[in-house]
Amino acid sequence: MTATGPGRVFARIDRHVLGSPDTIRPCLTVDVGSRALSLSLEESRGALYGPRRDAVLGSAVWRQAVTKALREPRDGDGAGRLLVVWLVLPGLYRNLHRILRRWRRLDQADLEAEAVLAVLATLDTVDPDNPDAGGCLTKEAVNRMWAYAKRVTREIPVVDILALAEARNSTVAPDEPPDPPEGWQLHITPPPRREGLYATIRFAEPHRGQDGPRTSSRLPDLVFRARRHEEADLIGTLVLRPAGAHR
Repeated sequence: MTATGPGRVFARIDRHVLGSPDTIRPCLTVDVGSRALSLSLEESRGALYGPRRDAVLGSAVWRQAVTKALREPRDGDGAGRLLVVWLVLPGLYRNLHRILRRWRRLDQADLEAEAVLAVLATLDTVDPDNPDAGGCLTKEAVNRMWAYAKRVTREIPVVDILALAEARNSTVAPDEPPDPPEGWQLHITPPPRREGLYATIRFAEPHRGQDGPRTSSRLPDLVFRARRHEEADLIGTLVLRPAGAHR
């Protein structure tokens, strides 16, 4: 079995089920033919994944573990369900690490949590007498991890607009320089429509040799023309006032 870090979901389940070395661990009593065998937790896993695993004994382990989990009360401590999850874990590591090698930005704890949820959800529908009950649980957990990985890697991260706005608004604006004595202020009032303001406003410098600005006000030479095309829709009102003038 592949080990995981101390903060991983699978590692926490390992520690919870096995407990400390001096803890008295529960046994799993399974019926094989006319015999009743008492297996430790490690022996139960060995029957499923060990080098000398036995298909008949493995089916008996799954049958007893699933039956015990389904019979425990909903308001109980969930030890039976957690034991089933613990028995499934060794069958998940290969696909878990394949996914992590393929998509390195995925969080391992999230993948492991998805697998655990899949096992618990499938446990309510699996048949304990099915010789492949463990295979059904493992398959659902593996499929859930792959589905989660493909879904998350298709997502495009976006900027948190609210956090960005709060950070911007909390920044103290530097003191603005005073308006020049002959400067101009631009005010744009969009019409009351949901579409908002959709236009590009250009300020063109007059060509040499022309008679100056086409406006009746004393605008600086920078402003030569700011008008809309005669066939375009009105998108707002543009007002130019001398800097510091009353609005």
